[in-house]
Amino acid sequence: MNAPTNHPRQAPGWRSALHGRSNEVVTILRTDAVLRPDRRPAPSGRACPHAGRDVVEKLTVKNPEWLRPFRVQLIKLAAGAEQPELRWHLAQVLPRLELSRRDCMIVAAVFRCYLRDRSRIVKTFAMQGLADLTKQDPSLMNSIRPILTSLTRTGSAAMKSRGRKLLAQLRAQRVSSSPETST
Repeated sequence: MNAPTNHPRQAPGWRSALHGRSNEVVTILRTDAVLRPDRRPAPSGRACPHAGRDVVEKLTVKNPEWLRPFRVQLIKLAAGAEQPELRWHLAQVLPRLELSRRDCMIVAAVFRCYLRDRSRIVKTFAMQGLADLTKQDPSLMNSIRPILTSLTRTGSAAMKSRGRKLLAQLRAQRVSSSPETST
């Protein structure tokens, strides 16, 4: 028999109860400093249920620094990830980290592998992740733009739509980063 607990998050089965309640969990974690992700062990692909991945993804939109201590582990996790749900969440999370140029190249290679996934949502988020990486490492733009252009022509409806938006963002990014010529 399970021992009684003093806190509902310690009760047996609490993780499965999170399904569909990730926004509530995010609010709790933002206010409860003891539970913050930067104070917890890094998530693993097997131990982190879908709801947990969703929470990590949502928390790091506003607090990407919470993942800084887990940068290497997350890149390794992404490289070995096979579950579509884990892949699409990592494709959203990894570009939020402060990555070195070398890390950006590694993550870009991982995302290129994700483009061969059967899941269209994984492919769509991998496209987004590749475009997001160019903000940290503009040198990737020349290799990523043709990939996005091709997928925008040949991919699913979601990939075509996302691709058009991403290509427009890359054009705007290129214009804003190019040196202005004086006349």
